[in-house]
Amino acid sequence: MSLVIRNLQRVIPIRRAPLRSKIEIVRRILGVQKFDLGIICVDNKNIQHINRIYRDRNVPTDVLSFPFHEHLKAGEFPLPDFPDDYNLGDIFLGVEYIFHHCKEDEDYNDVLTVTATHGLCHLLGFTHSTEAEWQQAQALPLQRPTQAPVHMVNTHTIQCWGENHPLL
Repeated sequence: MSLVIRNLQRVIPIRRAPLRSKIEIVRRILGVQKFDLGIICVDNKNIQHINRIYRDRNVPTDVLSFPFHEHLKAGEFPLPDFPDDYNLGDIFLGVEYIFHHCKEDEDYNDVLTVTATHGLCHLLGFTHSTEAEWQQAQALPLQRPTQAPVHMVNTHTIQCWGENHPLL
């Protein structure tokens, strides 16, 4: 199904084609390429506004995820009954925040892909309140519909059925 990437900000340049191709790879690896996904790029002002409304935190952030299937448990995949339910949800990327928090040796476009992947994990039921909880969530197995395990190994690689697939 479709992947829609919208750039609703003008502060930081976005290279949508490379982001699209990398996220398509992630979707194939995770087995969710049949689901619609929206990625919306916004500036600090707008991500802060969304964060304040939905999380009661009046600060900009890197990513906010809004799942279509709200009650998924970590590692479960949606089992839609109707064609219109083949939707994972929307990921809002705070691209200005991400850009300003990149380390000197990091490529911004790579970090953008990793952050979008992080948001995708949230759409698949993984949650965390702290960075320590996120590190712990990375080690949990995802169960594909075929029950083959998929693991988040680190921020630059997804391990799938024993093979490493570089994302970047």
